[in-house]
Amino acid sequence: MATTTSITTTYAGEFAGEYISAALLSGNTLENGGITVKPNVKFKEVIKKISTDAIVKDATCDFDPTSTVTLEERILQPTELQVNLQLCKKDFHSDWEAAQMGYSAHDSLPPLFSDFLLGHVAAKVAQKTEQTIWNGASATAGEFGGFKELMLADSDINDVTGTTVDSGDVIAELGKVVDAIPSTLYGSDDLTIYVSQNVAKAYVRALGGFATNVGASGIDAQGTQWYTNGTLSFDGVRLFTANQYNGSSRKKQPFLWHRLNV
Repeated sequence: MATTTSITTTYAGEFAGEYISAALLSGNTLENGGITVKPNVKFKEVIKKISTDAIVKDATCDFDPTSTVTLEERILQPTELQVNLQLCKKDFHSDWEAAQMGYSAHDSLPPLFSDFLLGHVAAKVAQKTEQTIWNGASATAGEFGGFKELMLADSDINDVTGTTVDSGDVIAELGKVVDAIPSTLYGSDDLTIYVSQNVAKAYVRALGGFATNVGASGIDAQGTQWYTNGTLSFDGVRLFTANQYNGSSRKKQPFLWHRLNV
């Protein structure tokens, strides 16, 4: 059974040669290096996690092996997903691009439409992947367990009690996150604070003059014109905007995740 195809057309006048579709969310987490991609994992891949106690002791003349070494693991398991679309060429015989389908009985889809459709499907897959990376639920068909689900179930995550973020309090809320960074991580080159879009917008607006400790004219007296979609940082820590992270029990709070601490 072919995919349901609905065509609304007057088939009068001249075709402009362009298609439009609803705006789609970009998959910036993968595109911009927000996470590390592990290629060619056929079934499962195991990441080892090692921890030790205070291994430096006072020197003595005897050997006393009292230290502890704990070796744990995290398992990466791919989720197989697919896109199934089947279009019937007959549905397009009365559409604007019917002439481009050819004159024989063995015609094909209009070339411009097929090109557009491929691009549109690829963008839809990118959007769904972006959403699932952060908010995915392993029990939901077409998804895998996202970071929010995994972190809520992990007792090793450092939770920060936050509130609903706006331009007036975003700097204070981000400060809570930085204060919670362990000293062993602070200063690392790849240390990153991942924030949702609402937090990023509030931070940009705050630095434009809407925060009490910034000044009415904002950075370099440019007001809200200071930001041109460049990189953001806070207290020397890189900020990464995760398009689909929206908080849940962490209340839209910016959160910390160190890529070496999976």
